[in-house]
Amino acid sequence: MKPFPQAIQGVLFDLDGTLLDSAVDLYGALKLQCEEMGVAVPPFEPVREVVSRGSRAILRCAFPDIDEAQLLQLVPRYLALYEAVMAEHTRPFEGVDELLETIEAQGILWGIVTNKPAFLTDELVQRIGWGHRAAAVISGDTLPVKKPDPAPVLLACELAGLDPARCLFVGDDRRDILAGGAAGMYTIAVHWGYLDGGDPHQWNADLVLNQPSDLTARLRQLQVTA
Repeated sequence: MKPFPQAIQGVLFDLDGTLLDSAVDLYGALKLQCEEMGVAVPPFEPVREVVSRGSRAILRCAFPDIDEAQLLQLVPRYLALYEAVMAEHTRPFEGVDELLETIEAQGILWGIVTNKPAFLTDELVQRIGWGHRAAAVISGDTLPVKKPDPAPVLLACELAGLDPARCLFVGDDRRDILAGGAAGMYTIAVHWGYLDGGDPHQWNADLVLNQPSDLTARLRQLQVTA
């Protein structure tokens, strides 16, 4: 097992399913769209499982039989509905606030790298109150490529002035682990997220954690031994 870094400069996080429990609002927007179109609303759990894959995966839960072109036509309306409700029920996962406070107290920078579109990411980060706290926020359309490509992760490090080799990347999807690993970072898969139906123990992450407090404890231990 790769040893946990001892001189951490920064921690980069995925957003939905890692920092924020946003599934209820993402599902709420889908429910509104189904009601508008007179389509049966799918159960919550299958939708929750795929929210890390974005709007098309969410819509596919309700519209399994339409082709990709038809599905793409539904995306703008879904995003508009989601924008209207995206902070109604979305909250940090239990323990995330304490984790971020611990990171900041130790002089470590943190940022966000998500595949969510920027117009949603930026607004949601502001509504949650993190706009002036995150050292970098990279969205799915900041660059021509998105995770699992490492380029967005490396851009976040560049903007925050971080050495990737001294950073953690934390996420609830295999794409997070691939992107963080390809960027040369220590990768942490989180069991508390949505997981896209996968087993984080099979993603070749450097570490798998069950809850945010597990990472808080590791960071505090580093401070004690420093």
